[in-house]
Amino acid sequence: MQVPLRVLVWNEYVHEKTRDDVRAIYPAGIHQAIAEGLKEIIHEHIEVRTATLDEPEHGLSAPILAQTDVLLWWGHAAHEQVEDSVVQHVHHRVLEGMGLIVLHSGHASKIFRALMGTSCMLRWREAGEKERLWIVDPGHPIVAGFEVDHFELEATEMYGEFFDIPPPDELILISSFAGGEVFRSGCTFRRGRGKIFYFRPGHETYPIYYHPQVRKILAGAVRWAVPTLSPYTRQARHCP
Repeated sequence: MQVPLRVLVWNEYVHEKTRDDVRAIYPAGIHQAIAEGLKEIIHEHIEVRTATLDEPEHGLSAPILAQTDVLLWWGHAAHEQVEDSVVQHVHHRVLEGMGLIVLHSGHASKIFRALMGTSCMLRWREAGEKERLWIVDPGHPIVAGFEVDHFELEATEMYGEFFDIPPPDELILISSFAGGEVFRSGCTFRRGRGKIFYFRPGHETYPIYYHPQVRKILAGAVRWAVPTLSPYTRQARHCP
């Protein structure tokens, strides 16, 4: 019997509760839109849970993390409200082998900065411009099944270089914007036994997590980031 992939989607869940424009796009929260996309693509071989900032231990207690193969992280307005003890738990699990996918403004989260060892800062502006994402490593598993060399988001926030991160282990996607900027939008890293993927798109005022190509990349990233051996179950995990 195949062991299901255990995924946890974490979202600070602040904008959706305080801003009508965000709530109109993501009425159940960004975390639910991401979770729906993963279940839509990976189907019956996945168990997807969600957690938010206002839960006890932010929904990221040691027992919960022990039952997580891949964690997706969306944060923007409340990075500093995440307790350091929780960040330490997540950091420990990544080193043990839990996969981590950091989304959009999660570049400034405590956990991503701790794992990268840099400021992780960048240039940005809310321009509502078109973004073209170029697949620069078409043989990578994260973009398996893509038959195009790029796709477009009609309107989004701009992120531009310099992006203060260590040299990625692999560069999968590069973005170009109407204003002329470019950005390393899909990067992988390894820390300890864990695999990390940073994926840029996802500003809260645009319906980016409903975009079929974005959902396809997130599903590919989850498949890629899954531990090959869970230190908790001692069972090999294979994602379909």
